[in-house]
Amino acid sequence: MGLVGVLAGVSVPARAFTRPTSFRRASSVVSGRKCATPLTVPVIWSRTSCRSVTNLSAVGTPATPFDDGKSPFQITTPIYYVNDKPHIGHAYTSLACDVIARFMRLSGREVFFLSGTDEHGQKVEDSAAARGVPPQQFVDDVSVSFRELLDLLNISNDMFIRTTNDDHKEAVQHFWKELVDKEAIYLGAYEGWYSVRDECYYNESELIDGKAPTGADVEWVTKEPSYFFKLSAFEDKLLDLYESNPDFIAPDSRRNEVLSFVKGGLKDLSISRTSFKWGVPVPGDDDHVMYVWIDALANYISALGYPDTNADSEFNKYWPASLHVVGKDILRFHAIYWPAFLMAADLPVPKRLFAHGWWTKEGQKISKSLGNVIDPVELIDKYGVDQTRFFLMSEVSFGSDGDFSDGKMVQKVNTNLANELGNLNQRVLTLVFKNCGKAVPTEIGPYSDEDKAILDSVKSLRERAAVAVSKQSIHKYINEVVSMVWEANQYIDRQAPWVLKKTDTERMATVLYVLMEVLRYVAIIYQPLIPGSANKILDMLTVPEDERNFEHLVDAYKIKLGAPVSKPAPVFPRIEVPEPVGA
Repeated sequence: MGLVGVLAGVSVPARAFTRPTSFRRASSVVSGRKCATPLTVPVIWSRTSCRSVTNLSAVGTPATPFDDGKSPFQITTPIYYVNDKPHIGHAYTSLACDVIARFMRLSGREVFFLSGTDEHGQKVEDSAAARGVPPQQFVDDVSVSFRELLDLLNISNDMFIRTTNDDHKEAVQHFWKELVDKEAIYLGAYEGWYSVRDECYYNESELIDGKAPTGADVEWVTKEPSYFFKLSAFEDKLLDLYESNPDFIAPDSRRNEVLSFVKGGLKDLSISRTSFKWGVPVPGDDDHVMYVWIDALANYISALGYPDTNADSEFNKYWPASLHVVGKDILRFHAIYWPAFLMAADLPVPKRLFAHGWWTKEGQKISKSLGNVIDPVELIDKYGVDQTRFFLMSEVSFGSDGDFSDGKMVQKVNTNLANELGNLNQRVLTLVFKNCGKAVPTEIGPYSDEDKAILDSVKSLRERAAVAVSKQSIHKYINEVVSMVWEANQYIDRQAPWVLKKTDTERMATVLYVLMEVLRYVAIIYQPLIPGSANKILDMLTVPEDERNFEHLVDAYKIKLGAPVSKPAPVFPRIEVPEPVGA
């Protein structure tokens, strides 16, 4: 059965759309904004979008050992498993990719940002049976919740792929045949420990107290016929890959884990099952379905139209992927199995893998049994979308584990957004509105040394932020902007324009104009993280919508003197914490 989309409440078969029949977002971005195309509309594979067409090639991003800073950039989330509704981990990965994708677009890079759902496997088949519905109906229902979460979080992915799409299944079967032709697959029998939850095979030595390293239950599979991938033949090639490309896996702690695992010896990998049927059939042997990971990992190339690898193909344009972002629990599949599969098929391996950490809640592991699961939809409803984006991306160093608490979120949002950025914007624009004739000052005086110092600082902000983002140091990018806002608050307190209005109106106008320029830079550079709020600030600053990319961070696009301004409205309402009962 192919993909079924929902259009105005009517079921639409996938065959009505051209390849690939995936949910591709027509809601691309213009200077950090999204257009209003509904997420649930299946759309064809055209790269028509509502993005700015301004030539931004002169900007780019800093070159790194794994990225030249100018080539087309493919960034991917893992495709999310649909056995249950989305949680904070899905939101976290998606947000990280979105921040990087938006930053790259604003820098003038061509970006293909991919996300989607992994819809095959025993776990899905069992979950569908427990609910009493066919597997396809089950995955159709659950997949919607993941697309809705991306929309709620204002995620700007270019395509949403589903592994139940006919075009994806055809691509995976072609990939399988290539591996067979390269003599990388053989038929045997599997016996050993298997985790249904992890969709992973484990060696006896990896079990901890009879469970998988992830804490999942394992079951013994007895002599099940299986096709095997000759993973053991790629041990030296993988080690050569890691040694010759030390930036292939990040952060370093994860790289060391992978190196240790591979050096411990690799066994051939079982890549088919006969004990369930919900999967992609093995070509030429319908008794077998493919191991879910060979199916799932291939989404990164099937989304680009593989097996079409011609010079003018999307595959040739974007592959090898610039960056796969994954949770640390699935690093093995991406850092060992995936490059080995690609090597066997004579295809390029991705340029970089980044494995982030896990979240706990108030020091405790998150689990259903403890009743402390963090629902990202509830966070958005309670605190707001940009507030949620800001906290999750800024609370911990990207790559490390993080701990969530409502208290931490309230404190960070109130401090960095409401008190520092929001209050600064409100103070500056209120003074402009009240004291400059409801317009940007029409005349300003010469800049003082302090004016020049803060303007020089903000003009170098994009470069500092770009260095951080190019290395996936999202927290450092945010810290650079937070520090810039703090510097601006120090400047306004020292200059005291509310005093100058009584003693030196020209100086007052100059100080306020400098602050408006600082806010222009800050808001443009903040768009990848808090796109909705940043654009509200740019609206109030009278910055035209077509002048909000990074190429516009030059004096030629300064805020125009005399432009009318409206009475400012608060951007970040302070989150009020109720007083304890009896206080």
